[in-house]
Amino acid sequence: MVGSVNWIHENWVNVLWLAVIVAGVGWLALQTVRQSTDPLRLIIKWIVTAVILGFIFKTIVPGFAKGGGDAIAALILMLLCGGALNIIWRHSLIEVIAKPFSSLYDGGTEPPEPKPYYSIAIAKRKKSQPVEAVAEIRRQLAKFPNDFEGVMLLASVQAEDMQDLPGAEITLNNFCNSPDAPPKQFAAAMSQLADWHLKLMQDADGARAALQKIVEKFPDTELSLRSAQRIAHLGGTEKILLAAHDRPAMAVPEGVKNVGLLDSSEFLQPQEVDSGKLAAVYVKHLDQHPHDTEIREKLALIYADHFQRLDLATAELVQMINEPNQPPKRVAHWLNVLADLQVKHGGDYDLVRQTLERIVEAFPGLPAGDIARMRLARLKLEFKGQQKESPGVKLGDYEQNIGLKYGTPFRAPRKI
Repeated sequence: MVGSVNWIHENWVNVLWLAVIVAGVGWLALQTVRQSTDPLRLIIKWIVTAVILGFIFKTIVPGFAKGGGDAIAALILMLLCGGALNIIWRHSLIEVIAKPFSSLYDGGTEPPEPKPYYSIAIAKRKKSQPVEAVAEIRRQLAKFPNDFEGVMLLASVQAEDMQDLPGAEITLNNFCNSPDAPPKQFAAAMSQLADWHLKLMQDADGARAALQKIVEKFPDTELSLRSAQRIAHLGGTEKILLAAHDRPAMAVPEGVKNVGLLDSSEFLQPQEVDSGKLAAVYVKHLDQHPHDTEIREKLALIYADHFQRLDLATAELVQMINEPNQPPKRVAHWLNVLADLQVKHGGDYDLVRQTLERIVEAFPGLPAGDIARMRLARLKLEFKGQQKESPGVKLGDYEQNIGLKYGTPFRAPRKI
């Protein structure tokens, strides 16, 4: 006992290194067993490896120390042990070397991110098993309660397959009432609910209520502008849906007889729409829905093309251009329309150039800015071509304040 203590005291550095090596090998063995797909086989490998290493330290190392024939025998035994270890671990060593490269493609040993799977629910839905599909979706949502894909799939099955629009509305409202609901997902959910109200129930009021939630939730944003645009056109959509659902009897008037023998058939041509009355209808519509950019653009074109009032057309276009949160693509479109009207209806070169320069300044590096820059380069040629194509024509007398008569909101042009 005393001799063993003295030996340890004299060789404490070697003992310390041996302990470190044993601890490191033990930790490596434990980690590899945990990550292995066949842990039992790996445990057997480590046991055999431990036996071989024990034999090396107990028998072969002392043989090298003795020298002579014992050293030669120890060398032969060491080669045999090395061959055995190579047979045991060669596949694992190859995997260790190749793993950093293969991890670039398969993600390595990092566990996949947990996420819901709705393939079973979708398959049941295709088999006309909506109840089973709903049960499977709810099972996934129990694990991932705020998953937007699952919420929309559940509401879709309820509304379209089970004809339960109130249930679908409750599902979407529960998601949207969450304070963590992202704005785009909120808007997508309410827009889909509005579509279902129109498509399944021909209910424009229900669709309007769903879209109004977006306007109230996100005021002065692009989402609210899009929703307000849809609300402005719900009346026409409702008429189309009701007409398709309940078609009234239509009386067809008798056609003109002996049309080939008539002196003139001009009276048979369809009459042009009265632009003055149409402008009045548009202005009245804009009083109720001031954010309806589609109608405001049509009104601007009537002011310019029919009444030759470039100033009123400019006011309508500038009002849309300067309205906050409009999509950049639409703003660029309206600026180009304004430039077209200025060229066509008497705007001078400097005025059109300023309009196009606003596009270049507002959208640098974007296609709209590049197109405006190219148009600036050939603007003088465009003016020359317009002058050749537009001979002098005496215009009629029109009421000068046609746009102001209906109370159209006017904003002075301001720079973007």
